[in-house]
Amino acid sequence: MLNRRNFIRHTSFAGVSLLAASNVFAHYKGARPLVGMQLYCVRDEMKKDPSGTLKALSAMGYRHVEHANYVTGKFYGYTPAEFKKLLSDLGMTMPSGHTVLAPRHYDAATKVFTDEWKKTIEDAAFMGQKFVISPSMDGKVRKSYDDLMRILEMFNKSGELCKPYGMHFGYHNHDFEFSEKHGERTLYEIILAETDPTLVMQQLDTGNLFNGGANALEVIKQYPGRFTSLHIKDAIPLPENPSRYESTVLGKGVSGIKKILKLVSKQKQVPHLIIEQEAYQGKAPMDCMKENLDVMKKWGYV
Repeated sequence: MLNRRNFIRHTSFAGVSLLAASNVFAHYKGARPLVGMQLYCVRDEMKKDPSGTLKALSAMGYRHVEHANYVTGKFYGYTPAEFKKLLSDLGMTMPSGHTVLAPRHYDAATKVFTDEWKKTIEDAAFMGQKFVISPSMDGKVRKSYDDLMRILEMFNKSGELCKPYGMHFGYHNHDFEFSEKHGERTLYEIILAETDPTLVMQQLDTGNLFNGGANALEVIKQYPGRFTSLHIKDAIPLPENPSRYESTVLGKGVSGIKKILKLVSKQKQVPHLIIEQEAYQGKAPMDCMKENLDVMKKWGYV
């Protein structure tokens, strides 16, 4: 295990250097950001035929994906080595992934993570990930302020665990972070205040927050430089309930995606732009993914 960990550390640092060299986060005007997609968009297709789905996405022009399925040490049923080869053979990389960090993964008394979570980090590093992102927070662990503080301590500690591998731990919002409060502060305000930005990155979902009464453009303005990854998601009101929103093809909703992209493109550190769509208004998910990529190409981001 020690030899494997050393191998992962060395290969991860090399991967970070290669990313820098390829201008993923280039710090000069006109640099193109990394544009990818969250595989949850095509969750049913990935469940039925992961290899065929990835092949079709690669043919569309996708070069970067973000996973949403790491179970018992495997990605979509493949070992890390098998999945890495599958992606590599298709000319694809996986710079980030979603795996829920739960209280069961951490002993708050000893401040030690379980072997299961340590392996999660090791496998992410082996895959060449830059970000290990927890995609939500269970309602039971956010009801009391003290419980929330323990979770955020765990986030910071997970960031420390990721650091030797050249990675960051991260958190991805839904809607409740903007509607639920402790005292005068929303959960999201507390999360950003109590997590160390050098250890815990934030992946802002530009569509989810609408159901929490927030606006992504204003959030980015309020916290400049805090978002090193964005879920690029457009949103439309539900016909049966206009006060609620669901995702749609980029440019067809009310999220103000073009303004958001223009704002973040001015940042010194250009964030990863991860396309996500979870509702399809009667269209096939794969057709939506092609349309979304075509929109990003038309706008000049690919």
